[in-house]
Parts: sequence; C-alpha cells; structure tokens
Amino acid sequence: MESITIKDVARICGVGVSTVSRAINNHPDINPETKEMIMQVIKENHYVPNNSARNLKRSDARAIAILIKGISNPFFNSMIKVFEEEIQKKKYTLVLQHVDEWQDETEVALELEKEKRLRGIVFLGGFASHSEDQLKKIPVPFVLSTVSLLGEEYKNDYSFVSVNDVEESFRMTDYLIRQGHEKIAILCSSENDVSIGALRLAGYKKALESHRIPVEESRIRHMDPEVDTYSIKSGYKLTRELLDEGVDCTAIFALSDSMAIGAVRALIDAGKKVPEDISVAGFDGTEMAAYYNPAITTIRQPAEIMAKETIKLLFDSIKKKTKVQQLIFDGELVPGESVKKRK
Repeated sequence: MESITIKDVARICGVGVSTVSRAINNHPDINPETKEMIMQVIKENHYVPNNSARNLKRSDARAIAILIKGISNPFFNSMIKVFEEEIQKKKYTLVLQHVDEWQDETEVALELEKEKRLRGIVFLGGFASHSEDQLKKIPVPFVLSTVSLLGEEYKNDYSFVSVNDVEESFRMTDYLIRQGHEKIAILCSSENDVSIGALRLAGYKKALESHRIPVEESRIRHMDPEVDTYSIKSGYKLTRELLDEGVDCTAIFALSDSMAIGAVRALIDAGKKVPEDISVAGFDGTEMAAYYNPAITTIRQPAEIMAKETIKLLFDSIKKKTKVQQLIFDGELVPGESVKKRK
C-alpha cells in the first residue's frame, strides 16, 4: 500500500495541513469534533507522523517549522494561513509547534530540529532575549516574526519582521488621551514579562508622560499566568477585577483584540455601556474585532504582508541569497465604535 502523507489526511478531512498538525500535536486551538475526525482518518489510513528525521540525510529535508508562542491569540491565525500557503507553494512541509509561556523557544527549536526534518524555523511571537550562545546553537536558518526585540545586538545579527510595539502602543494611548481620556487602564502581560507586552506597556507609559499624566499603578493590570495569555478570558478577568476594586477609569486599553472583547463583555455584564460609560481599545486589527459589537478601536498590524515577508526572508537565507534582513512595519490605528470622545 502506498504511504499516506499529511497532505492526504488534510485533503480527505477537508481541512488545512496546519489543522492536521495541530490535531497530531494535541494543540488546544482545534474543534474537538474536527480533531476526532482527523484522528479517525489517520487511524483508518495507518498514517504515521514522521519523527525519524534524525536518521535521514539533511539534504533530503524539506520541512519548515513554525514555533508559536501565544497560540490563543487569533492574530496569528491569518499569519499561519499565509505561512501554510507560501510553504506549500515551495513544495516544503509545514510543522507547527506550540510553545508554552514557560518554555524557552530556543530549547524547543533545538529539540524539534533533532526530531523533524527541518530546513528552517520561524519564531512566531515570544521574545528575543536569549543569549548569543543559545541562538548560535540553532543549526538551521531562522527568522524572528512579531518577536519583541529587546536589545540592539539582535538588530545586526538576526533576521526579523515586526512592528514597533512601543510606538504603536504610544499611538493608541495618545489617541485615547486626545479623545479626552486621562484615566486610562491598561490590560497587559504578566509582571515578569520581558517580551511584546513589556514593550507595549512602555509605550503606554511614554504617552502618559508626554502629556504629563501621572502613571497610576492601580490602572495597570497584569495577566494571571494561569489564564491563557492575551485571551478573551484574560481580558474579562482583569476588567472584572478593575470594577470590583472600584478603580476609576474612563477608558481601557487592552494589549490584544481578544482581551478587548473580554473587557467589553465584562463591562456589559456589570451593567456598563461601551463606549458611553467606558471606552475600550485593542491591538492587532483582527477580523473578529472588526465584526464585534461594538466594533473595536484597534491598532491593525499588516499580518498577511508580515507573514509573506517572513517566509521570503527565511527562504532567502536557506538559499543563501542573503544573510540578515530586518523589516519593521507601521501599524494602522483603526477607529471603531468602542471609543467615545469625552467632552
């Protein structure tokens, strides 16, 4: 019998290769019924995921790994779709790997490189605060995509694609201030975070200081490490805490659209009106935010362009066309219905 491939499984199930990969790797972001269907097809067709790359020649390898930190953030969905399309066009195999918040991305990458047939790696989300020695251990080309860059040293040595998280967060906070809001709460990452959340918090503080508005610590709400990061649930929980503690604010800036939606739901459940009583803003520019009621005011990141450029940089490196490239894109402030100008 001819062996079945992951593409065959995807075709039979009517789903994408990335969905099959998530089912195989037991990722949480997949519908249980879809996962059950995929696993049944795998069983019936005797499909065996290829974990024997260590026994194969490197010249035969045609797999690209996407390491995702923050898989609960729907912003990554559109990027993953583009990654899948672009990688398939080049006749390579896509390997999706979720990285937990507590895991070190470089350690996961090194282990995956030993296990799978990898020609390149994309680090999606997370942060680049690893030591030079850690990054140098990775034996294949890689690109940091939407990864926060915390040191100037990374700008010279590694290819990356990102937006300027400090400046884009500044832009949104400044916009809220110019709409008459000075008491702005922020829903941000965990207290020990040194990644994107830390940069966006820095942008928030920078905007307040530029308008000579004191930074009020009670308005800075950090995510619970036990709750999915940048998720609707996290936004809901933090907003309820704000309300329960009676923190005075006229606007809430959430560091993801998902958290902003959670914040709106919490306000509505507490009898508040959005934006009449409290305005809410997000970050990412997801489709979900645009169709939510009220539509979320947000910073839109050019997800599809960033994804295509990420893959281009990676394959340029694989083919040795170039060594290092860095691309920083501008975000776009998209006014919605969730922010009201105060008189």
